[in-house]
Amino acid sequence: MSRVSKIRYFFEQSWLLIVASFIFGLLIAVTNASLDTRIKQNLKNKLNKLMKELISDANEFKIVADQAEIMGDKGKVVRTDIYQAFDANESSVGFAFEAVGAGFADKIKIVIAVDGKFERFFGFKVLSSSETPGFGSKIAEDDPASNEDLVDEFKDAPAGEVKLVRTGKRREDKSEANDDEIIAITGATVSSEAVVRIFNTYTEQVRAKLQEKGLIGNGR
Repeated sequence: MSRVSKIRYFFEQSWLLIVASFIFGLLIAVTNASLDTRIKQNLKNKLNKLMKELISDANEFKIVADQAEIMGDKGKVVRTDIYQAFDANESSVGFAFEAVGAGFADKIKIVIAVDGKFERFFGFKVLSSSETPGFGSKIAEDDPASNEDLVDEFKDAPAGEVKLVRTGKRREDKSEANDDEIIAITGATVSSEAVVRIFNTYTEQVRAKLQEKGLIGNGR
């Protein structure tokens, strides 16, 4: 059998497989594109929901720093949008931004919110986390009861560098301001460390971005 005959024979025998593979690949590409759009929209909806929960007076959120460059804790540049929150009277009531860092098993994505003067944290919410059960699952957003202690540690704490402590007395009077010492969750020290590291990586850099834009003062 000649070379030309072999090629013709190959296509005669495999054309259906080639066409099916092409169609199958095309369907996968279309499906992935459709799901990617839906996933991004779901994440955006969740981000808006969490920002609203953190800044309850907010009526609207506007991006004031689009894809701001942040130097990550491992020396890699990451980008995040910084939002300014406005109430019904269009007065600024705070800022919020997405922050990401390495946890025990995977990346932890959180939403951090601060007041309008960048003086106090409103707190944080978990946007996504795939932490290992028993190590980091206690900060998962779908189990708010388990992360309540850690979340509460950041509420009304000074918006600056915070430090993790293993033990300490949690505040009983919620009207009192927190200090800069964050008490780790029992059984989830590694993930507690990750959240503190994320805060310390982003806070001062975001502050600098907002100061450059004249949205907050230069004082502390």
